[in-house]
Amino acid sequence: MNLNFFPTAYADTVTSTTAGAAQHNSPWSTVIMFVVIIAIFYFLLILPQSKRAKAQRQLLGNLAQDDEVVTTGGIVGKITAIEDNFLTLAIAKDVSVKIQRGAVANVLPKGTVSF
Repeated sequence: MNLNFFPTAYADTVTSTTAGAAQHNSPWSTVIMFVVIIAIFYFLLILPQSKRAKAQRQLLGNLAQDDEVVTTGGIVGKITAIEDNFLTLAIAKDVSVKIQRGAVANVLPKGTVSF
């Protein structure tokens, strides 16, 4: 009595398994794959982030008195005084706040702030 219901499927599986075992992959293909993945990560993630960080450092280094800025919290004002790590920002008539230099998100064009 033959209990093998799928003789051709079994035969195909056996031949494909033995054929796959006979193939040997080169270790260089794995190394090349890792190098390509690292290059993709570098060009898509690391390089743009370092460019943005460099631009932000340059922006913060070039801040001057009477620059009009927006903070990371969305406050818009004019710089009235600059210390080492702090700025005094006029946000309304006779209203000034002291903020950290790193809280500046962007410099606005002259004439944007009016109070």
